[in-house]
Amino acid sequence: MTAADQVHEWVSFEDPDEQRTWIFDATYLRSNHKCIYGEGCQGVLDAPAAEMAQGCCSYGAHFVDDDDVQTVVKAFVRVKPEHMQFHAKAVKGGFLRPEPGDDGETGTMTRLVDDACIFLNRPGFEGGAGCALHIAALDAEQRPLDWKPNVCWQVPIRLEHSTDDNGHVTSRLREWKRRDWGDGGADFHWWCTEAPEAFAANDPVYVGSRDEIVELVGRQIYDLMVVQLERTDWVPLPHPTLRKR
Repeated sequence: MTAADQVHEWVSFEDPDEQRTWIFDATYLRSNHKCIYGEGCQGVLDAPAAEMAQGCCSYGAHFVDDDDVQTVVKAFVRVKPEHMQFHAKAVKGGFLRPEPGDDGETGTMTRLVDDACIFLNRPGFEGGAGCALHIAALDAEQRPLDWKPNVCWQVPIRLEHSTDDNGHVTSRLREWKRRDWGDGGADFHWWCTEAPEAFAANDPVYVGSRDEIVELVGRQIYDLMVVQLERTDWVPLPHPTLRKR
């Protein structure tokens, strides 16, 4: 596709309470993209692997900070063996591992078992395939996003901030791209926002992922965003993945 084919439209407005500009990827947020884990997701390995049902869990989850780690530590206390295939391994050997970064700092990731995240239940597990934290949270009638590493409930939505020389902050909420995974993203055989079959939700992203977006930007900013996305004086472009059909 050419650069013109990849165009996204954006909406922006000033924060009513602080020196911040909000920018939102209207093309993505108004699309009907959804996670299709278990419904044809081919995963993020270098070849099609739908039958492995690993989704984007093949390499483990990077934690962003200690608060992120503590969220999962607290959640794990409530995870039971019937929720988690590798529960005994996590109890015995832990579920964290150090990960050296490019900047020389050491980060933290979830441990791998059999070449995927320790929290990933494999097909055939009686408690269900998929994230054990997600399954346990639903069983407790709580939101999975309150139990999981940040990256696991945010993808494929990404919030990034920049600050100019005058201290003014620009916050951008957009579609998560291959590049956001680092160099390895280019090696993925498949990425969901490039797959037409993943654009099959009944609701647009900003409705279907309301809880996640509110968690990222707050209720007030979410409501202001919705006003802009639901304007009737413009017809947004379809997502590039759908335009190339």
